[in-house]
Amino acid sequence: MLYFVATPIGNLKDITLRAIEVLNSVDIIACEDTRNSLKLLNHYNISKKLISYHKFNEDNSADGIIALLKQGKNIALISDAGMPVISDPGEKIIDKLKQNNLEYTVVPGANAGLCALLLSGLDASRFTFVGFLPDNKKECKRILDEIKTYKTTLVFYVAPHDVAQINKKLFEALGARRAVFVNEITKLYEKTNVITLGEPLTFEPKGEYVLVVDGDKNAEQNDLLELSLEEHFNYYIGLGMQKNEAIKRVAKERGINKNEVYQVAIQKN
Repeated sequence: MLYFVATPIGNLKDITLRAIEVLNSVDIIACEDTRNSLKLLNHYNISKKLISYHKFNEDNSADGIIALLKQGKNIALISDAGMPVISDPGEKIIDKLKQNNLEYTVVPGANAGLCALLLSGLDASRFTFVGFLPDNKKECKRILDEIKTYKTTLVFYVAPHDVAQINKKLFEALGARRAVFVNEITKLYEKTNVITLGEPLTFEPKGEYVLVVDGDKNAEQNDLLELSLEEHFNYYIGLGMQKNEAIKRVAKERGINKNEVYQVAIQKN
């Protein structure tokens, strides 16, 4: 069995009892960076054979892990922080596991993107996880063109040296949206920096960030304008809005007199 095990993203206490149990029980632990993982393993007195599994040796390491699994070994795969595979190495080994009909499972835990989404205060009811934008300019543009009309909140991962650049890049692609840079998640100096895309940064980038960005509000409004006047009004009533407030909102969004909306509203009585 191969176990994909989530590890803490900052505070070493953010690990599950099951994760500790699995890491203690397996024969081998595959690590993104063995030196980094040793800090966690030593903290919990876990002593196992470690092998390297990262994006630069993923193909060869995946083949080696498959061979070990076929020999009957139980293996845990961990990344430096958070959930393996999610913007971290692991997809290639999943493909090979399926090809070889080998079992695997996940041991859940901390995830930086979800924590940052909550900390940002932006709409968490629906979101799109983008992760790291590719370095390739053509591929990066393709992704930004695809997501610029998404109504969902957008979640990006950002390296410290890319913070200023991604602020500029997203402003050019998405416009002046509300955004929140979150870093040091679960640590003593956990920080959220609220900005409008395109404005100068007021903080010195340090460490990796999660960037949470508002979805396209214009796209949502355009969708509402395609509804009939009655449907538009009913949409806000369905959200729990008071009748008078819904009348004002619909009239403003459609650029019409409130009395027109009121006539629709009184028909519901």
